[in-house]
Amino acid sequence: MQPAMMMFSSKYWARRGLSLDSAMFDEHHLGNQTQYKSVFSKIDEAGKMKSKAADGGKMAVVFSLKNEVGCLVKALRIFQEKHVNLVHIESRKSKRRNSEVEIYTDCDCSKKEFNELILVLKLHSSSITLNPPDSMWTEQEEERGLDGVPWFPRKIAELDQCSHRVLMYGSELDADHPGFKDNVYRQRRKYFVDVAMNYKYGQPIPRVEYTEEEVKTWGTVFRELTKLYPTHACREYLKNLPLLMKHCGYREDNVPQLEDVSKFLKERSGFAVRPVAGYLSPRDFLAGLAYRVFNCTQYIRHGTDPLYTPEPDTCHELLGHMPLLADPKFAQFSQEIGLASLGASDEDVQKLATCYFFTIEFGLCKQEGQLRAYGAGLLSSIGELKHALSDKASVKQFDPRTTCNQECLITTFQEVYFVSESFEEAKDKMREFAKTIKRPFSVYFNPYTQSVEMLKDTRSIENVVQDLRSDLNTVCDALSKMNKYLGI
Repeated sequence: MQPAMMMFSSKYWARRGLSLDSAMFDEHHLGNQTQYKSVFSKIDEAGKMKSKAADGGKMAVVFSLKNEVGCLVKALRIFQEKHVNLVHIESRKSKRRNSEVEIYTDCDCSKKEFNELILVLKLHSSSITLNPPDSMWTEQEEERGLDGVPWFPRKIAELDQCSHRVLMYGSELDADHPGFKDNVYRQRRKYFVDVAMNYKYGQPIPRVEYTEEEVKTWGTVFRELTKLYPTHACREYLKNLPLLMKHCGYREDNVPQLEDVSKFLKERSGFAVRPVAGYLSPRDFLAGLAYRVFNCTQYIRHGTDPLYTPEPDTCHELLGHMPLLADPKFAQFSQEIGLASLGASDEDVQKLATCYFFTIEFGLCKQEGQLRAYGAGLLSSIGELKHALSDKASVKQFDPRTTCNQECLITTFQEVYFVSESFEEAKDKMREFAKTIKRPFSVYFNPYTQSVEMLKDTRSIENVVQDLRSDLNTVCDALSKMNKYLGI
């Protein structure tokens, strides 16, 4: 099985989405023990806590522990065993559970030591956040009721912080990875990590000169999958794939460039892509969707087994996701999942991410009385694409209230797939589900400023109403002219 973009194990959801949470922390003093601003408040105003995990050095981790005697001693023993030097440590009561405390640590160690530490900490902690952001709510925003609300980007440029806050890098391969013993391949993966980590919003995406072997691997995947699309893919996919071939160089002997694809999407649906170095938290990945930005890998799977990949590569991104993101209705559906995640609790983010998994990654729809695939995980996996549309697959109606509790599988085919009559139906159901998310405000995406506005008082709502009035005036004027032309 070729996996989809996000998984629910620590290995998969951490990649783009969903095993490690990314709850943020507000300004808070540790009782009478400190006379300075807590690291939990600003995560170092000078910016010294920015991630350096790619090269080692100073890194930060926040983890939760049960509030009991000896819990911290046990945790610190792990740091000692993994030879991780603690530069700074703080604690505070958890806002998630009264029975837990949150520990902030500033570490000085190598990347290898840090990653080994995290693997062990995950066995003892219910929540881990790596390299917390240096951008938090201001004191004024906290005073307006945002204290305790997880931080989220308010402007599209702030996605740099989300996309660079990588939990696990694409150059870090497990021992069972096809390229684990291939030093040339590992160096190539490191190159793609560097490209993504150096990228900032507004820059053109660097063009990649793919090697002969990479093009060959892409060609094999492209050739085999395109044989199945006419009978397995939804009509929206089949409409947009030829356009990508025409405008973005989708063909067997050429790997498309993300910059070309991003420009194409922008014109078609308002979406854009940006390179990502590795695994993101669920919050950070879904936050990108809220701005119609898709975090996208550029590396290609190992050539020894072109029809298998243990993680999403650019074949998955380009063939699985891009044709559907060019569809305006699907793009709107994707964005609304992202918007619903902003400021939501960890539990609600997890539910949204599960719905994402069983729709955007593994979703089915009905067209002309036949099941068709629209999920990227299916459309980039030959074996599972065949299976999902066969009589062997279990298929249920998509209902976010029940789908959000379904277990996601990564080493086998899914136990069940969820079908919607259309993207509009799925979007309507997600809108109703989003109303159950508890947060002290609603959000509105302003396409003119590419920012997210929080609707929490009459003034903020009035601004949106004025925009709606302008749009309604345009519609009314158009209807008036049509009626006049038709003589009504």
